[in-house]
Amino acid sequence: MKLLLKLASYVFHPLWMPFAGSLFYFLFIPRFFPEEVIKAKLLAISIITIFIPIVFYFLLKNLGKVGSIFLKDTKERRWPLFVFILLCFMVLHQILNKYNYPALFYYFLGILISTTLVLLFTYFNLKVSLHMVGITALMMFISIFCMYFQIYFVYTICFLIIATGLTASSRLYYKAHTNWELILGVIIGIIPQILVWKLWL
Repeated sequence: MKLLLKLASYVFHPLWMPFAGSLFYFLFIPRFFPEEVIKAKLLAISIITIFIPIVFYFLLKNLGKVGSIFLKDTKERRWPLFVFILLCFMVLHQILNKYNYPALFYYFLGILISTTLVLLFTYFNLKVSLHMVGITALMMFISIFCMYFQIYFVYTICFLIIATGLTASSRLYYKAHTNWELILGVIIGIIPQILVWKLWL
């Protein structure tokens, strides 16, 4: 069980969630996109939301600004979150548009709102669970996507619900967050996705 909880911390790390949502979108959207376009978009999104943040993390680590990839200290989170906000803007303005990729565009808009809220909370010395923000935002996006396109991926949604519970248990087990910080993460992950849902439906 201990191994499973530790694995959950890495597998469901918030860094993977934007790409996971993008991959799901292009795999299951009932609309044709040329294969070259799909590959180009996924590659660009992976570079911007995964590789650049990882490089920036190692830069901060070498400078002694962060201790671990889980950003345990509230102040450690500010620069990575600020940079990720800029990267989300880049995705929204350079990679996606609301006319050709409305659902995915607004998914990233929801991520941008969530990340901004988490950053603001750091100035009140509140360490919102980024793991819960990431996994619940993905779960809500996929649930709305399935409802809108009437695609019944019940097992996928059930898996994400289980993953959410497992991730929360993992963060509590390793004493990374309090119950309140996990609840805040869930709220900040879900509410922006529901709000932007009204924009693309």
